[in-house]
Amino acid sequence: MAAEPEVYAPNVVAMGGYDPVAYFTDGRPVMGKAAHALRWRGALWYFASAEAMESFEMNPAGYAPQYGGYCAYAMSKGAIAPTVPEAFTVHDGRLYMNFTTEVRTIWS
Repeated sequence: MAAEPEVYAPNVVAMGGYDPVAYFTDGRPVMGKAAHALRWRGALWYFASAEAMESFEMNPAGYAPQYGGYCAYAMSKGAIAPTVPEAFTVHDGRLYMNFTTEVRTIWS
């Protein structure tokens, strides 16, 4: 059985193409652009702007979601599950993603 990739990256694009920096700066999911992309930990990361991409480059561990972007609740139960952009939490300076907003409520 093959191991899961380190980063949740459907079609090799981390977070489904959403900008991880925007969760901190805008407080919401913002779709990134292929024009502002970089490769990190085996995945392609998209950003909404060159400034967001630069912020990530300077501190990728500070902006990347915990557990590689897999569902935080599933990980707490020893499982792996995908996530959706709307089911996020920024807590203590860390980004956590969940399978659904309902799962996020349970996890919280």
